Amino acid sequence: MTTVTVITGANKGLGYETARRLIEQGHTVYVGARDAHRCEQAAKALGARPLLIDVTDDASVAAAAARVRVEGGRLDVLVNNAGIAGPSAAAGQLTAADLQQVFDTNVFGVVRTTRAFLPLLQEAARPTIVNVSSSLGSLAVNADPAAHTSILTAWAPLLAYNSSKAALNMLTVVYAQAFPQISVTSVDPGFTATDLNGHQGTQSVEEGAAVIVAAATAGSGQPSPAFSGATGPVPW
Repeated sequence: MTTVTVITGANKGLGYETARRLIEQGHTVYVGARDAHRCEQAAKALGARPLLIDVTDDASVAAAAARVRVEGGRLDVLVNNAGIAGPSAAAGQLTAADLQQVFDTNVFGVVRTTRAFLPLLQEAARPTIVNVSSSLGSLAVNADPAAHTSILTAWAPLLAYNSSKAALNMLTVVYAQAFPQISVTSVDPGFTATDLNGHQGTQSVEEGAAVIVAAATAGSGQPSPAFSGATGPVPW
């Protein structure tokens, strides 16, 4: 039976490369994107199914889940990849509205999407949720100045982004505990050159996507919850 996978934010960057690799492995992939034209273009290029989904909009997410249900009746893998960087200003200059915008995609977007697709995941034999996080969301790494260089290739005190990824990691832990039949993991692709960082990253998307693909294909064989990077476990 073909593995059915939904990837949000998959029209470019890490999401696109993850989709390409999973299709190579035989997955039926829904390429999720909030722009209809880019969604169709990416799906056509990849040989995937387009899925219009804006993770900041309840109705859009519900419609996307309804479409997958009609077409397949189940979902094996959900990759919550859609994310934004937000402002890079100093912590004292950011407002609650600045953080709210970032959290609406990086945290609340994951809640919307996960909740909408949970019934479909529960129909699968070995369901998996992969949350694309970052070591910048690790409390242990951020609290330890030595870890800023020993664990990360690039660290920055980004109030909005870092705190949103820390919150995402907590979602991973709580969802894993609430749904033990579902493998729920956070992954850190590393400092990858994408639009998110103005292509300043030191890794290619091929390198960055490797840990996402690994988590998406591990099935019930991996610990849940878990937080993994390219070289192994990442401290929470």
